[in-house]
Amino acid sequence: MSTTVVTKEGPAAVTPAPTVGSHVRSYWSRVRGGDIGALPAVLGLVVLCTVFSIMRPSFLTAGNFANLFTQGAAVTLIAMGLVFVLLLGEIDLSAGFASGVCAAILANVATVLGYPWYVAMLAALATGVLIGTVLGFLVAKIGIPSFVVTLAGFLAFQGVVLVLIDQGSNIAIRDSVLLAIANRNLPPALGWALAGVTVAGYAAVQLNRYRTRSARGLVADPMAVVLARIGALALILGVAVYILNLERSRNVLVTSLKGVPIVVPIIAVLLILWTFVLQRTSYGRHVYAVGGNKEAARRAGINVDRIRISVFMICSAMAAVGGIVAASRGNSVDPNTGGSNVLLYAVGAAVIGGTSLFGGKGRVLDAVLGGAVVAVIDNGMGLMEYSSGTKYVVTGVVLLLAASVDALSRRRAAATGNR
Repeated sequence: MSTTVVTKEGPAAVTPAPTVGSHVRSYWSRVRGGDIGALPAVLGLVVLCTVFSIMRPSFLTAGNFANLFTQGAAVTLIAMGLVFVLLLGEIDLSAGFASGVCAAILANVATVLGYPWYVAMLAALATGVLIGTVLGFLVAKIGIPSFVVTLAGFLAFQGVVLVLIDQGSNIAIRDSVLLAIANRNLPPALGWALAGVTVAGYAAVQLNRYRTRSARGLVADPMAVVLARIGALALILGVAVYILNLERSRNVLVTSLKGVPIVVPIIAVLLILWTFVLQRTSYGRHVYAVGGNKEAARRAGINVDRIRISVFMICSAMAAVGGIVAASRGNSVDPNTGGSNVLLYAVGAAVIGGTSLFGGKGRVLDAVLGGAVVAVIDNGMGLMEYSSGTKYVVTGVVLLLAASVDALSRRRAAATGNR
């Protein structure tokens, strides 16, 4: 396909469609200009997996591969919500303990009060939305800095968790549906079916975009690049499902353990949902606009306060989802649910994945990639029997490197005019 540029004098020269070579050169030019996206996270993930696989061959086993998903699920889900707040250049330090509060509500409604699982989940999600509404109102309408508001929430929600679980006791989760979220697997055939549907859906979106842009005379990515993306996703999902469908039980006579963990399609559905919201809706465009320049967005007619409140609502709602998954994985809720390193890992996941701390740049996919990096570090160093202190130091260094790369890339982008 070629693109014809029309001027007042008539048709100008025909601009040839981009080739694979020109596409690669264009991408490299953007990287050199500071638009590196999630490239550092992807490269870091490859390096970490390679190192841990050499140091500890057990890292590559099917059982450990499944553990990576369940270990990092709660942090990844919370990080997905934090991306929305970070896009506005704000911060939510209360997200970790907010997830603990929602988990405590879940446990009380399901176990203490005896309501069905769906009532308990709705109560937890409603609690998350309420928390986010209050935080967002204080930031947007009262004008208190988000750091101060959410730091107060960080402190207060610890006390709320203690009150909800009776001053440090433990509330067990007994509902089979809630327990299945982080502890059960899909049937192998269903795992393949979902992978097939995902690839087919992605292919449909990519090919439709190519067809639409070509029909309108707009420059589209080369078909070879589109097909390469589809093939790469199919390969990644195919390998992942194959490994997860291998038998992981040490004694198959007692129990069989194989299949994709249920929490994986939950993360995938939320990833697709929030990616669509940010990239395909006017709301998403408004979020990026407010994050890029709040005053300019206000003058363009965007209700900035509403956007600011909404991102905190989404963040706390996703914290509630993370709390549900954490309660399911732990089979209970205790004072440490949502505490300890949860918030630090969640913020780290979003930033390591490529979301900017300065606002205006980031994707929900960043949280998933960053969450994978954090999970690999925690899991791999655990297999190598390093202490918790060493894990914290390494994770902190990785986070510092990610923030440094973000700052340097922004400086580079500003210098080259690629903001």
